[in-house]
Amino acid sequence: MHLEIITPDKKVFAGEANAVTLPGTEGQFQVLNRHAPLVSTLGKGDVVVDTGAAKQHFVIDGGVVEVLNNKVLVLAEAVL
Repeated sequence: MHLEIITPDKKVFAGEANAVTLPGTEGQFQVLNRHAPLVSTLGKGDVVVDTGAAKQHFVIDGGVVEVLNNKVLVLAEAVL
């Protein structure tokens, strides 16, 4: 799936990922390839991006996520 993590200032990450773990406001959840459409609010916490070769970690300060057509768009308020 294609993943983008964007803040108001810049694009933090753009690329392919096998899985992404997100800090939802009601608890942590994971999005995999071909996930059903989803829109959710995000709390402060760790975003883990599994690209297959490595895992990258980003700490966000809240935001929203949209999953649609095997694309994941994370609009983060800030990356700490």
